[in-house]
Amino acid sequence: MAQALYWRMLEHLMTQTPSFARRKVRRGFLRRFRKVIHAVDSTTIQLVANCMDWAKHRRRKAAAKCHLRLNLQSFLPACAVIDTAKDHDNRRAREVCAALNSGEIVVFDKAYVDFEHLFELTKRGVWWVTRAKDNLQYRVLERLNTTDNPRILSDELIELTVEKSHAAYPQRLRRVVALVEVDGKDIELTFLTNNLTWSAWTVAELYRCRWDIEVFFKEIKQTLQLADFLGHNANAVRWQIWIGLLVHLLMRYVAHLHSWAHSFTRLFTVLRASLWRRWDLHALLDSYGTARPPGRLRAAPEQAYLPGFA
Repeated sequence: MAQALYWRMLEHLMTQTPSFARRKVRRGFLRRFRKVIHAVDSTTIQLVANCMDWAKHRRRKAAAKCHLRLNLQSFLPACAVIDTAKDHDNRRAREVCAALNSGEIVVFDKAYVDFEHLFELTKRGVWWVTRAKDNLQYRVLERLNTTDNPRILSDELIELTVEKSHAAYPQRLRRVVALVEVDGKDIELTFLTNNLTWSAWTVAELYRCRWDIEVFFKEIKQTLQLADFLGHNANAVRWQIWIGLLVHLLMRYVAHLHSWAHSFTRLFTVLRASLWRRWDLHALLDSYGTARPPGRLRAAPEQAYLPGFA
């Protein structure tokens, strides 16, 4: 029920407020993309093993996993699957990417690499970017010189050489090796994509924008505290996670209505503190961070003495 309520409310807000879906503005190389860019990833939510046997995935550990497809234009989930953590990520790839349309772009980590599924996306006209696994076996068909960027180490057209992988993906792939800054250090990363016309640096930039989904996970875990659960069974955990996503959606809509310029964490703090008083929420959010507080926030003469004392 909570899941259905979330998607119904999301559809209603997108329909009634089209500008709500266009809140995010991409920068740099990503500005030229008119199609939606999706990021796919999962986050693990630790649970208590001794009272949640249904979620055990190791000897003394239990966890749930939320597989998410994030629309990077609106910064809102487009698909979410909540299950135990014992299954590998690529088993949920088809379900998470089922609703992608032709021309859209999806970016995911190498944990979601399944060449049979990637070929299905290619046949559907979906562009994808991912990282190559370390044990990838391939043959170079052509070396491309599409850029003079010194951070691009190689740009090649390849085909898979392992019989099983080649049968799953019989077409050419593009392999790009680039230097990417991570935590202030340059590291060498290898990317795979089915698009043969983008510049090599655009491929690296597309993968870099996948970091936004990590920001989203951090947002909901820190502010909505998806760590302490009221129930122990699988349905109770799913309900609490979906309610958390629903609260996040409503707060994002409030931020949109009031053109909130501060962080999401600060908005959560302000709303949580105002739940126990009858504030005018519109005036409170509009005046936050300015020198014009609403009337209810101004000091009253009665506060200068204790009630009942002359």
